[in-house]
Amino acid sequence: MTKTKNNLLPILILSMIFVFSFAVLADAKLAQGQQVQKGQINIQEHKNAVNDFVQDLLQLADKEGGIGEQVRNIAQQQNQSASTTLQAMEQVQTRNRVRTFLFGTDYKNLGALRSEVVQTRNRLENLNKLMENIHNQAEQTGLQDQIQVLEQEQEKIENFIKDQEDKFSLFGWLFKAF
Repeated sequence: MTKTKNNLLPILILSMIFVFSFAVLADAKLAQGQQVQKGQINIQEHKNAVNDFVQDLLQLADKEGGIGEQVRNIAQQQNQSASTTLQAMEQVQTRNRVRTFLFGTDYKNLGALRSEVVQTRNRLENLNKLMENIHNQAEQTGLQDQIQVLEQEQEKIENFIKDQEDKFSLFGWLFKAF
């Protein structure tokens, strides 16, 4: 009789975990149908914002004299970075919810996003330094506007990373340690 009780306890615990995970999936499907979940970014909107930023920056680079080439290089680097960022964000968002619940978020792609955030921050610093060399007020204002757009997108990505890292998981702490 005691042996039967000992065998039922793990089965009962596993059953509770599966029931809870299915309840979480049902709630997630319902929330997904109603609105974008917390910690999610509309990838298409982000892609459009970055594309607009790159195009506007390239137009500014064509107008600039001595720093036009540097601005063009930064725009091209940001364009290349955007594809990596979008791919990582999509993989994090489309990760199986049961897998996320059990093992945690996609730490590999979040690391790639963090790396892109740092590189973009460096590009923003370079743009701010270049802005000091612009003497035309209209062009300086245009560059400042583009810097603000990119800073806003960076903030969205940083919030996305933070929200993804804060998601609850049963064994995520174990995978995060490794």
